[in-house]
Amino acid sequence: MRITIIFFASLIMAACSPRQTQEPTAADFTPNRRPPDSTRYNAAFLIMDGVYNTELTAPFDIFQHTIFREGIKAMNVFMVANTLEPVTTFEGIRLLPDYNYLADSLPLIDILVVPSAEHHLDTDLEDGRLLDFVRRTAAQATFVTSHCDGAFVLAKAGLLDGIVCTTFPSDVEKMREMFPHLDVRDSVLFVHDGKFITSAGGAKSFEAALYLCEHLYGAEVARRLAQGLVIDWDVEKVPHLVVK
Repeated sequence: MRITIIFFASLIMAACSPRQTQEPTAADFTPNRRPPDSTRYNAAFLIMDGVYNTELTAPFDIFQHTIFREGIKAMNVFMVANTLEPVTTFEGIRLLPDYNYLADSLPLIDILVVPSAEHHLDTDLEDGRLLDFVRRTAAQATFVTSHCDGAFVLAKAGLLDGIVCTTFPSDVEKMREMFPHLDVRDSVLFVHDGKFITSAGGAKSFEAALYLCEHLYGAEVARRLAQGLVIDWDVEKVPHLVVK
């Protein structure tokens, strides 16, 4: 009887004791790796700690919704980082990368999206492996897009030489100072030059993403994508520049 009481008491104590928790690691998660599909564009979103929510989620929403439109080559969207561990946005949302660009074999990337991040004006520009990934990916991508200060990463990688571009409005002068050889425009929300589309970012990231969809799929598909997200879309009403 005494042994039974001790046994049940130990169970109760174990149940009531505070549990030791550990931070989840990459091994606890299954990456969202869709099988290769030649009928879709692969759209990769480059993320890292400090990435800003809107510059990531705005184009992600637009591109992801292409799968609900019939008769087009929709987009397969995924996130890439230098880790498979959770990445924390500037605003505190935790994200799970689908690929580690330093270790994984990535699918061919047709569209590279570089959202803005907290350190895109300083330490990220010193990350040689990050810049090398962007450089190599851009070489084979059909389109490369940046939002807000993501343009600084493209510039540091040498991708905007000879390209007309833009960035976050209050950082235009900073970009001109840091890269005096570049043609950085203000008073526009996005610029399309060749394979590059650079945008002012923020909520206007929606407009730049919708523009790319209109460029690829036509005005009616872009209008329906915008309608699904309750966005009043008319590219002619958006200050922008198309160079070539």
